[in-house]
Amino acid sequence: MLAYTLLILLAGGLQVLAARVKVTWDVGYLNISRDGSTTWRAIGANGQLPIPPIYVTQGDILELTAINHLDKPVSLHAHGLFQRNSAYYDGAGFTTECGIPPGSQFTYIIETRDQSGTYWVHSHYGTEGIDGLRTALVILDQDASLLDEYDEDVLLALEDWGQEPNDNLLERLKTLSLVGMPPNHPSVLINGINANLSQPIRFTPGRRYRLRVISMSFTYWFKVRLPGHTMQVIEADGIYSQPSAADGLDLGPGQRYS
Repeated sequence: MLAYTLLILLAGGLQVLAARVKVTWDVGYLNISRDGSTTWRAIGANGQLPIPPIYVTQGDILELTAINHLDKPVSLHAHGLFQRNSAYYDGAGFTTECGIPPGSQFTYIIETRDQSGTYWVHSHYGTEGIDGLRTALVILDQDASLLDEYDEDVLLALEDWGQEPNDNLLERLKTLSLVGMPPNHPSVLINGINANLSQPIRFTPGRRYRLRVISMSFTYWFKVRLPGHTMQVIEADGIYSQPSAADGLDLGPGQRYS
């Protein structure tokens, strides 16, 4: 559920149109097959997996409300955001908060005035994130001149996905040696769909694309290549840089490039 409230902010004597973006997640279990082969009890929001990405514009205030329908606590972490003077909204379970108890709700207030770029939101409690409670968070640039640098914004969210709830794996890890253990996350999801079943992304010659690549992984590294093409990296983990030519990207868990 998504709602917008417009605000007029005064910054440096200029009127800046911003919004209070309200997103509500009814967090609950759902039986689903995301890899095309196995069905198990995952965790989604509003009865959906994948959870739709969140888009805001720099300067907006994101109000993310989580209503917990699970049988355990929930916490949500906006990965990469500084949370200056607001660590109580950082969402690290049993670090900056105790978690949202079952049957309760909590609203995270996320300021974006100091940052723009490519981020993601995920549960920071137990294995809930890798069980599905994660999505992309894109903070669009307020500076219109930066938007003129490309014709289209394309999101590429990458996820690791297993064949059973990860609580099961966690219990085994407490008793088994890691040596020789088979991988528990044999599938890669692209924008929520098995990579082998996803539709190709089509690019039109002559147009310039900003490709936002997010590793929403908890276990694996990803290598991203566009054969025959050189990419210009302009952002890493929400920090802008001088354009740097690259023939591919290596992304560890949580890393982002565009």
